[in-house]
Amino acid sequence: MTTQFATTKKWMLTHQLETFLIKTMLGSALIALLAQVSIPMIPVPITGQTLAVTIVGFALGRNAGVAAVLLYLFEGAIGLPVFANGAGGYMIFAGPTGGYLYGFVASAFILGHFSDKGILNSYWKSFAVAVIASAATFVFGLYHLSFFVPEGTVFEYGLIPFIPGGLIKAVLASVLVIPAYKFLSKV
Repeated sequence: MTTQFATTKKWMLTHQLETFLIKTMLGSALIALLAQVSIPMIPVPITGQTLAVTIVGFALGRNAGVAAVLLYLFEGAIGLPVFANGAGGYMIFAGPTGGYLYGFVASAFILGHFSDKGILNSYWKSFAVAVIASAATFVFGLYHLSFFVPEGTVFEYGLIPFIPGGLIKAVLASVLVIPAYKFLSKV
């Protein structure tokens, strides 16, 4: 098995463009898949997208992680049913959840940046970075959502219901990605 990993790693190093494209497509597919895990709420559902973005940002690093999120957003914009509950189309960006989608790019950038700097050597540091990246998503999401909800209710609709799940997702992403990172870095 170690020989197979060594062969794969050698191929990846000699075929960097192909590796980047494969990572980008797989990352985008993971986000689209977990977007379908959804608890309907109005105006913003609870979805698996943020967990997927966290995993993708950590696992792929800054460049491929951001590219995966941008590909996912492009797929949704052209009408593929990749957003929560099988939604698609550019009008989603103009709706109440549009800001969160934009925030995924900032989140993947933060996660990938720190992943590239070696943050995955520590559960606590990776958890902290995941929380900070999640906060970046909320900055974009809450600003955009503020145009759709009554004044003074943006935190009630767009933040408070998501805090417990966000913390669980940050822990889960760290628990899933760090062991894989440590294993693969040894190969």
